[in-house]
Amino acid sequence: MATPFLSSEEYDERAHELYNEGQYDAALDVLREGLNLYPESVELHIGAGFARLAREEYAWARRSFEVALVLDALHEEALAGLGETLLKFGMRDEAMKTFRKILDLGYEDDLDLVLQVGRALFREEMMDEAREFFEVAAREQKDLAEASACLGYVNHRLGNDDAALTHLRRALQLDEEHTEARIYLANILYDRGEYEPALNQLDLTTPDDHWDELGIWRFIELKKSIYKLKDGDGELRPWESRLGELSGEPDDIDEMLADIEQRVLEQEEARDKGQLELFGALLTDLIERKKDDIIEHSILMSDGAEYMGSWEHIVRDMRDASRQMAGRSLQEYMSNEARRGYSLTGVKIPTSDAESFIRGSANAGLLRIVR
Repeated sequence: MATPFLSSEEYDERAHELYNEGQYDAALDVLREGLNLYPESVELHIGAGFARLAREEYAWARRSFEVALVLDALHEEALAGLGETLLKFGMRDEAMKTFRKILDLGYEDDLDLVLQVGRALFREEMMDEAREFFEVAAREQKDLAEASACLGYVNHRLGNDDAALTHLRRALQLDEEHTEARIYLANILYDRGEYEPALNQLDLTTPDDHWDELGIWRFIELKKSIYKLKDGDGELRPWESRLGELSGEPDDIDEMLADIEQRVLEQEEARDKGQLELFGALLTDLIERKKDDIIEHSILMSDGAEYMGSWEHIVRDMRDASRQMAGRSLQEYMSNEARRGYSLTGVKIPTSDAESFIRGSANAGLLRIVR
């Protein structure tokens, strides 16, 4: 039931608290209640827009922001929300016009808003445009660590690692507790082969600072390779525990997708290959396996585990060592690991054959090929 004693500002504040807690449904319920009483409240329409955006209800979000702009055509937060929504519809030119209007209105000094726009562009892979807004924030406040960190992220994505390292180090000079910048810096150093400096940065973080597995894997690997720590070492236990929390067990959706993918692959193979083609492919594969068996390869995983043998034997051993995928087909295992690797690194890993899968995983930084 609506509570007429609450003002529109109080509804907005209550919804804002719920939004920050990630309770988007509850926030939207509060905003709807408020809008029933105060239909011309710009702030409530903007709040509803961001709640809809978080729920990925982009058409409704766009409508909420557009209503807010009818009520106040120059409202900077409504412009930012509309621009972000337009990006979701692929309307990049229109979104940039909306974002730049914020700057034209003189809101360069609203640093939270400028960074918000930059991050939205970054998420949509519009790196040059994102850098433009991060540079505005850095120019407005030269000692803003978050602006320096964001410039580090975007320069890395643009392939300018030297600039990225400069900005990330600057961010840490301004705020030594900026763990996201420190972890990002460590990963760039690792990718450049600067393993000891990378470990020095990771040593300044705690397991709870990490929200993906890559940095933890690399910390464990470097501790084992540089300091010769053994499996089960007391120093590594908190990191291994955190790794277990982040990786978890595969959920029902992951298993369903793996099952669907495997069935599609099997159907495509059955449809596309005639009996003679299949026989020829199997014969060729047999010859290649014999050749491959003569050459023994070796890889080193991020957790320090080492596998040796032919490419296919290595992948089979990797699968058998996985509690979740043991007993599944090699194709299922490679597809599952390729999805996981992409979520961690943004690098697509091929799964057409064992060698491509291993070389792709090495390119993504998930393992190292010794020979």
